[in-house]
Amino acid sequence: MKMRTTFRRVMAIVALTTAPVATIAAADPPGKRPALLGTPVGPEKSGIVLAGKPVVEEETAVKASRADGVTRGYMSDNVIVVSIDGLRPDAIEKYNAKTLKRLMQEGSYTMHASTILPSKTLPSHTSMLTGMEPEEHGVNWNSEEMETHGHIATPTIFAKAHEAGFSTAAFFSKSKFEHLAVPGTLDHFEAPNNFLGKRHAGKTVGRAKKYMESHKPNLLFVHIGEPDFVGHIMGWMTDPYGWAVDEADEQVGKLLEAAEKTYGTGNYTVIVTADHGGHGRDHGSDDPRDVTIPWITWGKSVAAGTQLGSDIRTMDTAATALWLLGVEPGDITVGKPVASAFGGGPVHAAAH
Repeated sequence: MKMRTTFRRVMAIVALTTAPVATIAAADPPGKRPALLGTPVGPEKSGIVLAGKPVVEEETAVKASRADGVTRGYMSDNVIVVSIDGLRPDAIEKYNAKTLKRLMQEGSYTMHASTILPSKTLPSHTSMLTGMEPEEHGVNWNSEEMETHGHIATPTIFAKAHEAGFSTAAFFSKSKFEHLAVPGTLDHFEAPNNFLGKRHAGKTVGRAKKYMESHKPNLLFVHIGEPDFVGHIMGWMTDPYGWAVDEADEQVGKLLEAAEKTYGTGNYTVIVTADHGGHGRDHGSDDPRDVTIPWITWGKSVAAGTQLGSDIRTMDTAATALWLLGVEPGDITVGKPVASAFGGGPVHAAAH
């Protein structure tokens, strides 16, 4: 207990370095975006500093939200995707992640899903949120490189859902996710703009909860970075890593409490997964400890108590989220809806 308290105190110190928030609304003209200054800080750790004030003040972003609840989904009107960075599936049981275990018991899951190669954060999340392999989306770097690459060209689930009339929001714990926040695809997104390029889970989930108090995004993405942060410093499957898993699990619970208030019981569907695992103090290889990830879904339309197979890949997260909303996947070429998690429904839903 003492060591866990120490861990949380350390995370509180991190919070002091992550106070600034980049808040950008979908309606912002590209020419008004702040300049980005690259500041690499080591492998898998990159940061950016946003020069100047945020593009819009928060109250303006609130007014820009399209969360009016008019557009209706196919299997669910509201989908929340949570990515826990660096979460190994075996850590859920080893460290008794109570929230995730409850979602597994009450929902559908596999502890044998897989991510892409290289099993790195930005390429993996791009595949997770586009439904495409790295060879297709072209993101093979793993740091903030907005000056060089800008926003990705491959449509994300945010773009497709937004085009179909759904409201979208994303809360990132790493600055390099800026590449995925394509203007015009997100009604609201937030990312850290401190020199570390990172934000702790309590801050990220806290910002998401605050936004949900007055908004009802149909597609919400929340990224939690603790297991990855600690894994690189102290090692995967160490005691500190376990405390990081515990913190991430607790924050997922708090996010679900907020979702209950926003959407109402039984009115939303959750997908919890990871971008990669890890071993030693790194990841990125084809080692099973790096590429094996959890995939859990819970909530509306989910076939409770279903253990899924080992053929689920991270690209399927994108396809499943769109399928739940009834959005035509379009040019997604690899990802497929995990229909077996929802009672074996049709492979694709009709487009709006």
